[in-house]
Amino acid sequence: MATSTTRIRRLALSGVIAALYAALTIGTVFISFGPLQFRVAEALTVLPFFFPHSVWGVFVGVILSNIFSPYGLLDVIVGSTATLIAALCTMRIGLINRDSFKLKVLACAPPVIVNAVAIGALIAWYTTDGGAAFWPAFATFGLQVGLGQLGVLYAIGLPILHFLPRTPVYRLMTDLYNGKSVKL
Repeated sequence: MATSTTRIRRLALSGVIAALYAALTIGTVFISFGPLQFRVAEALTVLPFFFPHSVWGVFVGVILSNIFSPYGLLDVIVGSTATLIAALCTMRIGLINRDSFKLKVLACAPPVIVNAVAIGALIAWYTTDGGAAFWPAFATFGLQVGLGQLGVLYAIGLPILHFLPRTPVYRLMTDLYNGKSVKL
């Protein structure tokens, strides 16, 4: 069972991740929303692979970011929920074996798949009002969102998964996350 110090550190780490996610998304707003999006902050969705409690930081970061979405409250709800589901799946994959490169490759897939479906459907619904044109629009927008996610997760997220454990930052984060005393 985690001590109160460990819980506070994990909460703080989640807060930093939420702030970083929001800052990256809002700072690149011109490419972060819409059917052709390349949301750089989505690379942070791989962090639950190593730090399970970071799921909540990513989730809150998406909520904060999606307040600026052109799709309004619908994106705050659907987009945030999609990311929560994807982050939980990524976390579960990391619990299997954090050293396996094949699992790191697999861990990038949930954000791609879940967002392609959920955000593709959201944009299709928003642009067609759910009419007969919904299904063709869903196929198009789902593919576009999925390709953007694929680019971010495998061009940025996978290198993070692969190289982060080799850095002093990772050791520091792990020690902080696990409640060990750290000298800065």
